[in-house]
This record gives sequence, C-alpha cells and structure tokens, in this order.
Amino acid sequence: MVRAMRAGNHLDLGDHDPRETFGWEKEAAKVQLADELAIVAELQKRLFAERERALLVVLQAMDAGGKDGVIRSVMTGINPAGVRVASFRVPNDEELAHDYLWRIHRKTPERGQIGVFNRSHYEDVLVVRVKHIVPNERWRRRYNHIYEFERMLVEEGIAIVKLFLHISKDEQRARLQDRIDKPEERWKFSISDLAERALWDDYMTAFREAMRATSTDGAPWFVVPGDRKWVRNLAVARILRDALEAIDPQYPEPEEGIEGYVVT
Repeated sequence: MVRAMRAGNHLDLGDHDPRETFGWEKEAAKVQLADELAIVAELQKRLFAERERALLVVLQAMDAGGKDGVIRSVMTGINPAGVRVASFRVPNDEELAHDYLWRIHRKTPERGQIGVFNRSHYEDVLVVRVKHIVPNERWRRRYNHIYEFERMLVEEGIAIVKLFLHISKDEQRARLQDRIDKPEERWKFSISDLAERALWDDYMTAFREAMRATSTDGAPWFVVPGDRKWVRNLAVARILRDALEAIDPQYPEPEEGIEGYVVT
C-alpha cells in the first residue's frame, strides 16, 4: 500500500512506479473505492459536527497529473459544506505585495473542515526554483519556513497529508495529446504546457528535494502512483480514511433531556 515518505529518507522517484497497482484488480477497486468513500463521508460528518480539528490535503503533480480528477472522484459524496477547495495559480498583485505564505494561510481550513489545496505553497520551492524566479538562497530558506508553518498548523489542530500524484512522462504526453485531440478538452491545453514539459527532469529534482526536506510525522508526503486513475483514486481514498481515523472525530454530546422528546 502507499506509504508515507518520512523526512531524511533518500527519496528516489525512480523507485516509485507510476503504474503500480499494489495487486489490485480494476473492477474490485471500484467497489472498494465506494466502500472507502462511504467511511470517509461518515468521518467527515463527525469532523464537521465536532468542530475541534481540521484536515488539510495538499495535492501536487506535474501538468495533467490528476489533481482535478482526484477532487472530482474522491471528494464526491462528502458534504460540500464541510469541504473547501483552494486553487493557487500565479499570484496576483495583492498577493505579491505580501510574503509568499500570506495567501496560503488565509485558505487553511477552519475547525470542522477538510481543506484541499490544488497546488500550494510548494509552488514557491518548485516553479520559482525551476524557472529561476528568485535566487537560490532565497527559495532554499523556504524549506524551513514551510516546515515550521506546517508544524504550527499541526500543533493548532490541523492534520496534514500531502500527496504527490506521480505520473510518468509517457502518460503526461498521452494526456496532453488527448486534450489537444478532443475539442471539448482543448480549453485545458496551453502551448506553455509544452515548455513546462521540457523541464521535466528539473521538476523531478525539485519535487524530490522538497519532499525530502518537508516530510514529517505530522505532515507526511505520500507518493501516489498516478498513471492508472482507478489506482490513484483508491489510494487517495485510503490515505484520507487513515488520516481521518487518526483524528478520530466524535459527535458532540447532545443537550440533556432530548432523548425521548416528542415534537408536537
């Protein structure tokens, strides 16, 4: 099964097969996914009712890596009142006028919520590194900023799981081509995607080092095989279930005297 990559490990993404199946069968996995999501939905109801803690799910991947697909497939069936999705694109002028974590902290989930980051603060040690947007010494300092920021969130009651959806370069090529070939999907494609693809090796290095520097017991990274969507979805659902079970939210005690009361 998917395992957390702990800090200090000598992570090599080459050791993680994007087409891994864990021995699962596709049709059986679809049934298992429904079962996992039912448990996740119940745990989310308890989390929402308890309003004492929260869960933050960080999604990172290469272009066409499946972040939106995970949100559509795994978050289905969960009460939308208890889930908030934040997408972080190129920062606007207001965001650029603040420190790079300012826009991130504003979107962290409130107590009782599951927050999902579609891209995140990790862009500030990935894109800015690969494209040389800030000096080397500046983005390297951010590993420690992120480590301490996440430690503070955990200590304040926000559990964190970070998911790297690991696809192969061949699979990315196929998905990008699919976007070009299907008129209804073409809006998702930009010529700039090809320039990003040309930097594949640089991004793999940046992802590896960022995960090594920031994976902790309180905020672990998981490398999720992403070439097969049905494997990806079941793996993510099980990770979320494990995270929520570790939180173990409970329904609040009801007001005394309610039991047996008859509404007239």
